Amino acid sequence: MKPITEQEALSRLSLLCSQAEHCTGEMLEKMRRWQLDDAAQARIMQRLTEGRYIDDERYARAFVRDKVRFGKWGRRKIEQALWQKRIADDIREQVLNEVSDDEYLCVLRPLIAQKRRTTRAASDYELNAKLIRFAAGRGFTMDIIRQCLNVNDEDEFLE
Repeated sequence: MKPITEQEALSRLSLLCSQAEHCTGEMLEKMRRWQLDDAAQARIMQRLTEGRYIDDERYARAFVRDKVRFGKWGRRKIEQALWQKRIADDIREQVLNEVSDDEYLCVLRPLIAQKRRTTRAASDYELNAKLIRFAAGRGFTMDIIRQCLNVNDEDEFLE
């Protein structure tokens, strides 16, 4: 692979960022794959940040909004994905706290209702256990799951 110059990298990343939201971690990973030295990476990141091409808080807000509305993800799964993208803890926490429990409930209730119709179980206990596992796998917290299942005793369904 032919080495990429600093100016080419800046141009490519600027174009990429102007087309869709990207975070700092994604841009650093691209530059690492392009084998740019650390000083060039720092200069490019500074230019992209100053030019408002990259803003991790703006990215996190868009990411969270998309994952809740379209991906039907819960808080835990979104939190893990943001952590993997190396979004700072304070930004991650702030943006996740902006999503209300009601939004998660509005997403999870229809998912649970649909899953309940298609899930076979020998008893209500087994059905609820399967629904809890399903919702937890989508990243929803136990308190949100419990509200959707109308389960009062949390110990009854924990394994």
